[in-house]
Amino acid sequence: MLPRSLAALFPGAQRRVEVPGVTVGAVIEALDARWPGMRDRVCDGTGTIRAFIHVYVDGEPAELSTAVSERSVVHVIPAVAGG
Repeated sequence: MLPRSLAALFPGAQRRVEVPGVTVGAVIEALDARWPGMRDRVCDGTGTIRAFIHVYVDGEPAELSTAVSERSVVHVIPAVAGG
């Protein structure tokens, strides 16, 4: 599941996408293969998830190394800030 703000940056991207991957990192790579540049929007230059992006696998906080099964639901959620 992608946030509307991220999907809107990539023509043809839907918010609900099925891609292969055994880890969150592999899922992000699969998204980037389909929509080049998506990895750079989710991960920073050091190869970690950006500070203001949260990723959950089946409702649990996740990192790039977190395992993903065929039935897992991965949510990419931008943090909301403001005052």
